[in-house]
Amino acid sequence: MSQEQVRKTGFEIAQKLDQERTAWERLMPEKSQIMAALYGIAVLFGVFLIGCWLAGNPFEFTQRIASTFVKNAGWAGTNEWAIIWSVVWIAMFFEFMDATAGMGFGTAITPLLMLMGFDPKQIVPVVMIQQGVAGLIGTFLHAEYQNVEWKFKPMSETIKLWLYIAVPGILAVTISVTSVYAIFKVAKVWINLYVCALLLGMGLISLYQGVSVRERKYRPKMMGFWAFLAGFNKGVGGGGYGPVVTIGGLLSGVPAKSMMAVTAISEGTVSTYSIIIWLLMLSGGVVVDYLLLPSMMMIATILSAVVAPWATRVFPERIWQFVVPAYSLILAFYSTYKAWPDIKKALGV
Repeated sequence: MSQEQVRKTGFEIAQKLDQERTAWERLMPEKSQIMAALYGIAVLFGVFLIGCWLAGNPFEFTQRIASTFVKNAGWAGTNEWAIIWSVVWIAMFFEFMDATAGMGFGTAITPLLMLMGFDPKQIVPVVMIQQGVAGLIGTFLHAEYQNVEWKFKPMSETIKLWLYIAVPGILAVTISVTSVYAIFKVAKVWINLYVCALLLGMGLISLYQGVSVRERKYRPKMMGFWAFLAGFNKGVGGGGYGPVVTIGGLLSGVPAKSMMAVTAISEGTVSTYSIIIWLLMLSGGVVVDYLLLPSMMMIATILSAVVAPWATRVFPERIWQFVVPAYSLILAFYSTYKAWPDIKKALGV
Protein backbone atom coordinates (compact mmCIF):
# COMPACT_ATOMS: atom_id res chain seq x y z
CA MET A 1 0.00 0.00 0.00
CA SER A 2 1.54 3.33 -1.05
CA GLN A 3 2.06 6.15 1.44
CA GLU A 4 -0.56 8.25 -0.40
CA GLN A 5 -3.16 5.47 -0.02
CA VAL A 6 -2.32 5.05 3.66
CA ARG A 7 -2.98 8.73 4.36
CA LYS A 8 -6.54 8.38 3.08
CA THR A 9 -7.56 5.20 4.83
CA GLY A 10 -7.96 5.89 8.56
CA PHE A 11 -5.46 3.07 9.24
CA GLU A 12 -2.50 5.44 9.50
CA ILE A 13 -3.25 6.76 13.00
CA ALA A 14 -2.23 3.46 14.65
CA GLN A 15 0.83 3.10 12.43
CA LYS A 16 1.92 6.63 13.27
CA LEU A 17 1.43 5.99 16.99
CA ASP A 18 3.61 2.85 16.77
CA GLN A 19 6.34 4.82 15.02
CA GLU A 20 6.32 7.89 17.28
CA ARG A 21 5.82 6.37 20.74
CA THR A 22 7.35 3.41 22.52
CA ALA A 23 5.19 0.72 24.14
CA TRP A 24 5.86 2.30 27.54
CA GLU A 25 4.68 5.69 26.27
CA ARG A 26 1.55 4.14 24.77
CA LEU A 27 0.91 2.43 28.10
CA MET A 28 -0.05 5.71 29.80
CA PRO A 29 -3.58 6.77 28.78
CA GLU A 30 -4.49 10.43 28.36
CA LYS A 31 -7.26 12.09 30.39
CA SER A 32 -9.73 11.94 27.48
CA GLN A 33 -9.06 8.21 27.09
CA ILE A 34 -9.67 7.58 30.80
CA MET A 35 -12.99 9.45 30.55
CA ALA A 36 -13.92 7.41 27.46
CA ALA A 37 -13.27 4.21 29.40
CA LEU A 38 -15.50 5.40 32.25
CA TYR A 39 -18.32 6.21 29.80
CA GLY A 40 -17.99 2.71 28.36
CA ILE A 41 -18.15 1.14 31.82
CA ALA A 42 -21.29 3.15 32.67
CA VAL A 43 -23.11 1.98 29.54
CA LEU A 44 -22.10 -1.64 30.09
CA PHE A 45 -23.24 -1.50 33.73
CA GLY A 46 -26.62 -0.21 32.57
CA VAL A 47 -26.96 -3.18 30.20
CA PHE A 48 -26.00 -5.49 33.10
CA LEU A 49 -28.92 -4.13 35.16
CA ILE A 50 -31.29 -4.70 32.22
CA GLY A 51 -29.92 -8.25 31.94
CA CYS A 52 -30.73 -8.90 35.60
CA TRP A 53 -34.33 -7.86 34.93
CA LEU A 54 -34.63 -10.01 31.79
CA ALA A 55 -33.15 -13.05 33.57
CA GLY A 56 -36.26 -13.15 35.76
CA ASN A 57 -38.46 -13.86 32.69
CA PRO A 58 -40.70 -10.75 32.83
CA PHE A 59 -42.38 -11.58 29.49
CA GLU A 60 -44.37 -14.52 28.17
CA PHE A 61 -41.80 -15.26 25.45
CA THR A 62 -38.98 -15.51 28.02
CA GLN A 63 -39.12 -18.85 29.80
CA ARG A 64 -36.68 -20.94 31.77
CA ILE A 65 -35.62 -23.57 29.22
CA ALA A 66 -35.12 -26.96 30.86
CA SER A 67 -31.55 -27.50 29.66
CA THR A 68 -29.23 -29.95 31.40
CA PHE A 69 -27.62 -27.17 33.45
CA VAL A 70 -31.00 -25.80 34.55
CA LYS A 71 -32.23 -29.25 35.60
CA ASN A 72 -29.07 -29.93 37.60
CA ALA A 73 -29.41 -26.53 39.32
CA GLY A 74 -33.05 -27.26 40.21
CA TRP A 75 -34.34 -24.24 38.29
CA ALA A 76 -36.61 -26.09 35.84
CA GLY A 77 -40.15 -24.69 35.89
CA THR A 78 -39.12 -21.64 37.93
CA ASN A 79 -37.88 -18.10 37.33
CA GLU A 80 -34.84 -18.55 39.57
CA TRP A 81 -31.44 -17.38 38.34
CA ALA A 82 -28.03 -16.51 39.70
CA ILE A 83 -24.68 -15.16 38.57
CA ILE A 84 -22.93 -18.24 37.19
CA TRP A 85 -19.31 -17.58 38.10
CA SER A 86 -17.83 -20.28 35.89
CA VAL A 87 -19.47 -18.49 32.95
CA VAL A 88 -18.19 -15.10 34.18
CA TRP A 89 -14.53 -16.20 34.22
CA ILE A 90 -14.78 -17.99 30.88
CA ALA A 91 -16.51 -14.99 29.32
CA MET A 92 -13.96 -12.57 30.77
CA PHE A 93 -11.05 -14.34 29.08
CA PHE A 94 -12.74 -14.78 25.72
CA GLU A 95 -14.13 -11.23 25.66
CA PHE A 96 -10.64 -9.86 26.28
CA MET A 97 -9.23 -11.96 23.45
CA ASP A 98 -12.17 -11.09 21.23
CA ALA A 99 -11.67 -7.35 21.68
CA THR A 100 -7.89 -7.54 21.26
CA ALA A 101 -7.46 -10.21 18.57
CA GLY A 102 -10.78 -9.51 16.83
CA MET A 103 -12.20 -12.96 17.48
CA GLY A 104 -12.99 -15.63 20.01
CA PHE A 105 -16.01 -14.74 22.15
CA GLY A 106 -18.98 -16.31 20.40
CA THR A 107 -16.72 -18.70 18.49
CA ALA A 108 -15.31 -20.33 21.61
CA ILE A 109 -17.93 -19.70 24.26
CA THR A 110 -20.88 -21.12 22.29
CA PRO A 111 -19.53 -24.70 22.04
CA LEU A 112 -18.16 -24.49 25.60
CA LEU A 113 -21.51 -23.44 27.07
CA MET A 114 -23.26 -26.16 25.08
CA LEU A 115 -20.86 -28.67 26.63
CA MET A 116 -21.68 -27.23 30.08
CA GLY A 117 -25.33 -28.15 29.44
CA PHE A 118 -26.94 -24.94 28.17
CA ASP A 119 -29.43 -24.84 25.30
CA PRO A 120 -28.58 -22.84 22.11
CA LYS A 121 -31.58 -20.57 22.79
CA GLN A 122 -30.05 -19.73 26.17
CA ILE A 123 -26.72 -18.94 24.52
CA VAL A 124 -27.12 -17.43 21.04
CA PRO A 125 -29.52 -14.52 21.83
CA VAL A 126 -27.39 -13.57 24.86
CA VAL A 127 -24.16 -13.73 22.83
CA MET A 128 -25.79 -11.47 20.22
CA ILE A 129 -26.70 -8.89 22.87
CA GLN A 130 -23.27 -9.06 24.49
CA GLN A 131 -21.43 -8.78 21.17
CA GLY A 132 -23.71 -6.01 19.94
CA VAL A 133 -23.09 -3.85 23.02
CA ALA A 134 -19.40 -4.73 23.43
CA GLY A 135 -18.73 -4.25 19.70
CA LEU A 136 -20.22 -0.77 19.60
CA ILE A 137 -18.46 0.27 22.82
CA GLY A 138 -15.24 -1.18 21.38
CA THR A 139 -15.72 0.85 18.20
CA PHE A 140 -15.78 4.04 20.25
CA LEU A 141 -12.79 3.04 22.42
CA HIS A 142 -10.62 1.84 19.53
CA ALA A 143 -10.94 5.33 18.04
CA GLU A 144 -10.27 7.02 21.39
CA TYR A 145 -7.17 4.86 21.92
CA GLN A 146 -5.92 5.74 18.40
CA ASN A 147 -6.11 2.24 16.95
CA VAL A 148 -8.25 3.51 14.06
CA GLU A 149 -9.87 6.66 12.73
CA TRP A 150 -13.49 6.93 11.55
CA LYS A 151 -14.30 9.74 9.09
CA PHE A 152 -17.62 10.23 7.30
CA LYS A 153 -16.74 13.40 5.39
CA PRO A 154 -14.72 12.73 3.38
CA MET A 155 -15.48 9.05 3.92
CA SER A 156 -12.41 7.18 5.16
CA GLU A 157 -11.50 3.72 3.95
CA THR A 158 -12.35 2.39 7.42
CA ILE A 159 -15.99 3.47 7.02
CA LYS A 160 -16.16 2.02 3.51
CA LEU A 161 -14.69 -1.24 4.79
CA TRP A 162 -17.28 -1.35 7.57
CA LEU A 163 -20.06 -1.04 4.97
CA TYR A 164 -18.45 -3.70 2.75
CA ILE A 165 -18.58 -6.06 5.73
CA ALA A 166 -21.79 -5.05 7.53
CA VAL A 167 -24.24 -5.14 4.60
CA PRO A 168 -23.53 -8.75 3.44
CA GLY A 169 -23.33 -9.77 7.11
CA ILE A 170 -26.82 -8.41 7.82
CA LEU A 171 -28.22 -10.31 4.83
CA ALA A 172 -26.51 -13.54 5.89
CA VAL A 173 -27.54 -13.35 9.54
CA THR A 174 -31.17 -12.87 8.48
CA ILE A 175 -31.01 -16.09 6.47
CA SER A 176 -29.18 -18.16 9.08
CA VAL A 177 -31.11 -17.11 12.22
CA THR A 178 -34.53 -17.62 10.68
CA SER A 179 -33.66 -20.88 8.92
CA VAL A 180 -31.82 -22.58 11.80
CA TYR A 181 -34.00 -21.51 14.75
CA ALA A 182 -37.43 -20.72 13.32
CA ILE A 183 -37.91 -22.82 10.16
CA PHE A 184 -35.78 -25.97 10.29
CA LYS A 185 -35.05 -25.94 14.07
CA VAL A 186 -31.65 -27.60 13.65
CA ALA A 187 -30.45 -29.83 16.50
CA LYS A 188 -27.75 -28.56 18.87
CA VAL A 189 -25.13 -31.13 17.82
CA TRP A 190 -25.26 -30.08 14.16
CA ILE A 191 -24.86 -26.43 15.09
CA ASN A 192 -21.82 -27.47 17.11
CA LEU A 193 -20.43 -29.52 14.21
CA TYR A 194 -20.81 -26.62 11.79
CA VAL A 195 -19.07 -24.15 14.12
CA CYS A 196 -16.16 -26.55 14.75
CA ALA A 197 -15.72 -27.36 11.05
CA LEU A 198 -15.64 -23.68 10.24
CA LEU A 199 -13.10 -23.03 12.99
CA LEU A 200 -10.77 -25.66 11.60
CA GLY A 201 -11.05 -24.22 8.09
CA MET A 202 -10.31 -20.69 9.25
CA GLY A 203 -7.52 -22.01 11.46
CA LEU A 204 -5.73 -23.38 8.40
CA ILE A 205 -6.19 -20.08 6.58
CA SER A 206 -4.87 -18.20 9.59
CA LEU A 207 -1.81 -20.48 9.69
CA TYR A 208 -1.06 -19.54 6.09
CA GLN A 209 -1.46 -15.88 6.98
CA GLY A 210 0.77 -16.23 10.04
CA VAL A 211 3.78 -17.74 8.23
CA SER A 212 3.53 -15.24 5.37
CA VAL A 213 5.18 -11.95 6.32
CA ARG A 214 4.92 -10.21 2.97
CA GLU A 215 2.85 -7.04 2.72
CA ARG A 216 -0.46 -7.70 1.02
CA LYS A 217 -2.14 -5.49 -1.53
CA TYR A 218 -5.23 -3.79 -0.11
CA ARG A 219 -8.29 -5.38 -1.76
CA PRO A 220 -11.41 -4.36 0.20
CA LYS A 221 -13.90 -5.91 -2.24
CA MET A 222 -12.62 -9.36 -1.22
CA MET A 223 -14.40 -8.76 2.08
CA GLY A 224 -17.87 -9.31 0.56
CA PHE A 225 -17.43 -13.09 0.58
CA TRP A 226 -15.86 -13.21 4.04
CA ALA A 227 -18.55 -10.90 5.41
CA PHE A 228 -21.41 -13.08 4.14
CA LEU A 229 -19.81 -16.27 5.51
CA ALA A 230 -19.15 -14.57 8.86
CA GLY A 231 -22.72 -13.30 9.12
CA PHE A 232 -24.10 -16.76 8.37
CA ASN A 233 -21.92 -18.22 11.11
CA LYS A 234 -23.00 -15.53 13.55
CA GLY A 235 -26.65 -16.39 13.06
CA VAL A 236 -26.08 -20.14 13.37
CA GLY A 237 -24.08 -20.31 16.59
CA GLY A 238 -23.49 -16.77 17.84
CA GLY A 239 -19.81 -17.19 16.92
CA GLY A 240 -17.52 -17.80 14.00
CA TYR A 241 -17.77 -14.14 12.97
CA GLY A 242 -14.54 -12.65 14.27
CA PRO A 243 -12.16 -15.32 12.89
CA VAL A 244 -13.62 -15.09 9.39
CA VAL A 245 -13.77 -11.28 9.21
CA THR A 246 -10.43 -10.67 10.95
CA ILE A 247 -8.45 -13.26 9.00
CA GLY A 248 -10.28 -12.25 5.82
CA GLY A 249 -9.28 -8.63 6.48
CA LEU A 250 -5.63 -9.53 6.98
CA LEU A 251 -5.67 -11.53 3.74
CA SER A 252 -7.24 -8.47 2.07
CA GLY A 253 -4.32 -6.28 3.14
CA VAL A 254 -5.82 -4.44 6.14
CA PRO A 255 -3.32 -3.62 8.96
CA ALA A 256 -3.89 -5.82 12.02
CA LYS A 257 -4.74 -3.13 14.60
CA SER A 258 -7.18 -1.35 12.32
CA MET A 259 -8.76 -4.67 11.31
CA MET A 260 -9.55 -5.41 14.95
CA ALA A 261 -11.38 -2.08 15.20
CA VAL A 262 -13.23 -2.67 11.91
CA THR A 263 -14.22 -6.14 13.15
CA ALA A 264 -15.57 -4.55 16.35
CA ILE A 265 -17.85 -2.09 14.52
CA SER A 266 -18.93 -4.72 11.97
CA GLU A 267 -19.70 -7.37 14.57
CA GLY A 268 -21.47 -4.80 16.74
CA THR A 269 -23.63 -3.80 13.77
CA VAL A 270 -24.48 -7.34 12.68
CA SER A 271 -25.12 -8.51 16.26
CA THR A 272 -27.42 -5.54 16.95
CA TYR A 273 -29.36 -6.30 13.78
CA SER A 274 -29.61 -9.99 14.73
CA ILE A 275 -31.15 -8.96 18.07
CA ILE A 276 -33.94 -7.32 16.05
CA ILE A 277 -34.39 -10.56 14.08
CA TRP A 278 -34.69 -12.53 17.31
CA LEU A 279 -37.27 -10.08 18.67
CA LEU A 280 -39.33 -10.49 15.50
CA MET A 281 -39.15 -14.29 15.81
CA LEU A 282 -40.53 -14.09 19.34
CA SER A 283 -43.88 -13.05 17.89
CA GLY A 284 -43.86 -16.31 15.90
CA GLY A 285 -43.65 -18.50 18.99
CA VAL A 286 -39.87 -18.80 19.44
CA VAL A 287 -38.98 -18.82 23.16
CA VAL A 288 -35.67 -17.55 24.56
CA ASP A 289 -34.08 -17.69 27.99
CA TYR A 290 -31.92 -14.78 29.27
CA LEU A 291 -30.50 -16.80 32.16
CA LEU A 292 -26.91 -16.15 31.06
CA LEU A 293 -27.25 -12.44 30.31
CA PRO A 294 -26.28 -11.09 33.78
CA SER A 295 -23.22 -13.37 33.89
CA MET A 296 -22.14 -12.38 30.36
CA MET A 297 -22.59 -8.65 31.03
CA MET A 298 -20.97 -8.66 34.47
CA ILE A 299 -17.21 -8.40 35.07
CA ALA A 300 -16.56 -10.26 31.83
CA THR A 301 -17.73 -7.48 29.56
CA ILE A 302 -17.54 -4.45 31.84
CA LEU A 303 -13.77 -4.83 32.33
CA SER A 304 -12.55 -6.80 29.33
CA ALA A 305 -14.35 -4.77 26.66
CA VAL A 306 -12.82 -1.57 28.04
CA VAL A 307 -9.28 -2.80 28.73
CA ALA A 308 -8.81 -4.79 25.50
CA PRO A 309 -8.76 -1.85 23.01
CA TRP A 310 -6.16 -0.23 25.29
CA ALA A 311 -4.03 -3.43 25.06
CA THR A 312 -4.32 -3.26 21.27
CA ARG A 313 -2.93 0.30 21.46
CA VAL A 314 0.03 -0.68 23.64
CA PHE A 315 1.45 -3.70 21.78
CA PRO A 316 3.03 -3.18 18.34
CA GLU A 317 1.40 -4.23 15.05
CA ARG A 318 3.76 -7.16 14.43
CA ILE A 319 2.76 -8.89 17.68
CA TRP A 320 -0.91 -8.87 16.66
CA GLN A 321 0.01 -10.30 13.25
CA PHE A 322 1.28 -13.33 15.18
CA VAL A 323 -1.31 -13.44 17.98
CA VAL A 324 -4.35 -13.43 15.68
CA PRO A 325 -3.50 -16.57 13.64
CA ALA A 326 -2.08 -18.42 16.66
CA TYR A 327 -5.20 -17.77 18.72
CA SER A 328 -7.43 -18.78 15.82
CA LEU A 329 -5.73 -22.17 15.63
CA ILE A 330 -6.00 -22.72 19.38
CA LEU A 331 -9.73 -21.99 19.23
CA ALA A 332 -10.14 -24.35 16.29
CA PHE A 333 -8.48 -27.39 17.86
CA TYR A 334 -9.80 -26.89 21.41
CA SER A 335 -13.42 -26.42 20.37
CA THR A 336 -13.28 -29.46 18.09
CA TYR A 337 -11.68 -31.58 20.82
CA LYS A 338 -14.36 -30.65 23.39
CA ALA A 339 -17.26 -31.16 20.99
CA TRP A 340 -16.00 -34.35 19.34
CA PRO A 341 -17.70 -36.91 21.67
CA ASP A 342 -21.20 -35.54 20.90
CA ILE A 343 -20.43 -35.11 17.21
CA LYS A 344 -19.04 -38.65 16.99
CA LYS A 345 -22.17 -40.05 18.64
CA ALA A 346 -24.50 -38.12 16.31
CA LEU A 347 -22.58 -39.26 13.23
CA GLY A 348 -22.66 -42.88 14.44
CA VAL A 349 -18.88 -43.20 14.12
